[in-house]
Amino acid sequence: MARSASEPYDLAVLGAGPAGIAGAVAASEAGLSVALLDASEQTGGQYFRHPAPTLRARRPHALHHDWPAFARLRGRLEASTADHLRAHHVWTVTRESADAWTVHALTGADGDGEHPVRIRARAVLLATGASERHLPFPGWTLPGVVAAGGAQAMLKSGLVLPGRRIVVAGSGPLLLAVASSLAAAGAHVPAVVEASGYLGYARHPRALATNPHKLLEAAAHGSVLLRHRVRPLTRSAVTEAHGTDRVEAVTVTRLDRHWRPVPGTGRRIACDALAVGQGLVPQTELATGLGCATRRTPDGTTALALDGLQRTSVPGLWAAGETGGVGGWLLARVEGELAGLAVAAQLRGRPAPGGRVAELRRRRDRMRAFADAMAAAHAPGPGWTGWLTDDTEVCRCEEVTAGHVREAVSGLGARDARTVKLLTRAGMGWCQGRMCGAAVACLAAAGTAEGTVPPSAERRPLAVPVPLGVLAAQPEAAQPEAARPEGTEPEAARPEAAEPEGTGPEGGAGPHGRADPA
Repeated sequence: MARSASEPYDLAVLGAGPAGIAGAVAASEAGLSVALLDASEQTGGQYFRHPAPTLRARRPHALHHDWPAFARLRGRLEASTADHLRAHHVWTVTRESADAWTVHALTGADGDGEHPVRIRARAVLLATGASERHLPFPGWTLPGVVAAGGAQAMLKSGLVLPGRRIVVAGSGPLLLAVASSLAAAGAHVPAVVEASGYLGYARHPRALATNPHKLLEAAAHGSVLLRHRVRPLTRSAVTEAHGTDRVEAVTVTRLDRHWRPVPGTGRRIACDALAVGQGLVPQTELATGLGCATRRTPDGTTALALDGLQRTSVPGLWAAGETGGVGGWLLARVEGELAGLAVAAQLRGRPAPGGRVAELRRRRDRMRAFADAMAAAHAPGPGWTGWLTDDTEVCRCEEVTAGHVREAVSGLGARDARTVKLLTRAGMGWCQGRMCGAAVACLAAAGTAEGTVPPSAERRPLAVPVPLGVLAAQPEAAQPEAARPEGTEPEAARPEAAEPEGTGPEGGAGPHGRADPA
């Protein structure tokens, strides 16, 4: 149970995925009082999402790789003194003084609890994970078209499949994991459609050689796909989905090295579901609202710039896991532990255990090198906009088409996503640009010289929807930065306050059968 407002925690950890759990455990075992907040009722984040107890799954571990390692980490959390605050939806974090932070959260399964809460802490560790990047195409709003990670979440937490004949498409290593999970669960997967390919990894032999577990993981997925006769199609993309009441087929087209469709290469594949995703995007809203410095990753996303001990550019604020760049659960766990030890050392005024910290930093750097190689291999090319017809919806919430965005650029002079938003309302809907942001930014820039999707410069002051009554009840000092009058922001929240030492769609899916591993 959360402490009273007069009793601050030493550390508040935001996110109960692998990075957050590891950070909470390390800090707690080092003697700190820790609050671990997460919107879910269960630990594990998106990677170790597992069925609700009411489903009575007999073998939930069958849906996961490395489940025993996660179970051990979760056991350490349960044995620690850390307070796990479930169903806490953090909407902003404010800094009250040099060593005093307030975390503002809504409670309840959907953030609809009667009483919002404030958690005070001397330091904050952000472990908020990542969300999926979506690049639209004709037909992507049809029922049965779901996010690749969304399909996996349906399977892991609901024990259901989005369809029985499922094409998996997009780019990135998540596709292999999703396809193998769906196939093992009883779905027929006619193809895995990868827009980039895998030869790009060969440009990073050292990263491959120092991360053999990644090769073993890929081999495990590959063996499942081979056993179920799933066809991999590289340098290809789903450029159109067909159907009336739901998706019935997709057109798969060959791509050139810039992701431009090759004329005359389209072929039709029948399916009743499409799981599609173009990689992951770090969730950094809370950090950028506080003025944390960021960096651009090799695949065009924006991640936090962190030093060798996982510190952000804002003193008292650490980050771990996908917020610093997408790299998988093992990297997240290492970064979480490193951050937890670093926080404990600073707050206790004692040096961190040198041997353990050095080992964690070596492992972190090795896995981060592979993560950068992976991002570079699957970076979207600028030619993907050639998939879009003018009547393709880009912003689903506001029903803004690619033609409307192109008109804003060519006819009205828009040159960035913000101007396009003002002219077309793209990004002003319920998701606040989380679904369409990358696509609108790319269309606004008409591609980039680097050949990647330009990052969005947006900064959201609120991480989740908040009732106006909750905002009105906040004292002025606790209002998020963007809500303050111009020029009144606290010095610590400004981007120039400190520098780091180094850098360390779902569409509607109809009801379908229960998956075999249940």
